[in-house]
Amino acid sequence: MATTYSAKAADVKRSWFIVDANGKTLGRLASQVAAVLKGKTKPIYTTHVDTGDFVIIVNAEKIHLTGDKLAQKTYYSHSGYPGGLKSITAGKLLKTKPERVIQMAVQGMLPKTQLGKSMLSKLKVYAGEKHPHAAQMPVEMKF
Repeated sequence: MATTYSAKAADVKRSWFIVDANGKTLGRLASQVAAVLKGKTKPIYTTHVDTGDFVIIVNAEKIHLTGDKLAQKTYYSHSGYPGGLKSITAGKLLKTKPERVIQMAVQGMLPKTQLGKSMLSKLKVYAGEKHPHAAQMPVEMKF
């Protein structure tokens, strides 16, 4: 009788991937990156173990949003104090902090647990072409 394989944290071998966001649609890119961060692209995927890989996203400032999302999509944050609600449109956030737009899209597709936070820590997003992870020898990933 065959038994189900359950990965252990020591069994996981992590790779580094680099993704160019130039001209890519935000939601499609975020869902594919979330699958890599979770480890769903690996045969050893186990739900309760972080089996995902590291992902570097470059050219975040050149991401594409469909429709009128630049003007209509709104991101909210709250300080926890009365009257502490802040809002910013996707267009303004893309001009000031383009990394944050991709990071929030991917974060929304990951689990809202400690495991999800450890998955998100493996995501590195940069506005331009340069990144400080050349020593990890990332492999280019095509989506």
